[in-house]
Amino acid sequence: MSDLSATTTERSADPQRYGDIIVVGGGCYGSYYLRQLQRAHAAGALRWERLLVIDRDADCRVAAELERDPPAASVTLVAREWGSFFAEYLDGKAQAPSPNQAAEHAIVPSPLMPHLMAQWVMRRARARWPGRMMRFAPLEGAVDVPWQRSGDDGTHYVSFATWLCPINCIEPARCPHTRGARAWSMPPTLRAFVETERLRGRRIDGPAVFHCVHRAYGVGMFSVDEVLAADALVAQVAAGRAAEVLIGSVSHCHGALAVLELAAP
Repeated sequence: MSDLSATTTERSADPQRYGDIIVVGGGCYGSYYLRQLQRAHAAGALRWERLLVIDRDADCRVAAELERDPPAASVTLVAREWGSFFAEYLDGKAQAPSPNQAAEHAIVPSPLMPHLMAQWVMRRARARWPGRMMRFAPLEGAVDVPWQRSGDDGTHYVSFATWLCPINCIEPARCPHTRGARAWSMPPTLRAFVETERLRGRRIDGPAVFHCVHRAYGVGMFSVDEVLAADALVAQVAAGRAAEVLIGSVSHCHGALAVLELAAP
């Protein structure tokens, strides 16, 4: 097993325990993540109550693989559009937290997915304040990274890499490309960006960060609690005034950012 897919964490005597693990997508990436999670389970590195794979295509690659080789641990394919699934799932978690607070719920993102969590936070804001003007606004200002670009949908993409990274890189302390220490991380960089913008007189809140970190066998996840915290932050800071909230789905090296801009109530 290569250094990109195993760490000392995976060889711990005590497995990581989760409530739900949600894999976004049942295609090439989702099937890879599912295989790795099953390997982690077989090795005693992970345990979960539910593992859900979400794909709108009931005949996706994961469906075929589950039929051909039924897994030893519980895996359920949910044939549903991503946004629709998370609207119901995350709304439920926000309204009625799980009684099993000791078990973290986690999301395995796809490299190809849109900014689903930011979209959910905006949808919650629209439901909370019907008729209020809000949008995903341009970032305005530059994050201190060597590569960044804005997408047509308002998402601002950032990266510390100016090279093509391997899809299964776990972003270890020593960068596989530079062969040197990884002296960067996106969450503190975004906090520094927000602090700098505030010093310049901009009233911007956050960042609300969904930090995807390596958990086991080459699979990265972020916590559902981080998504719920972003929703709570927007509800708090925008209750009585206009607001801008920086939201980021990030790893140590890469990120997709959105600025949720809300007009005064």
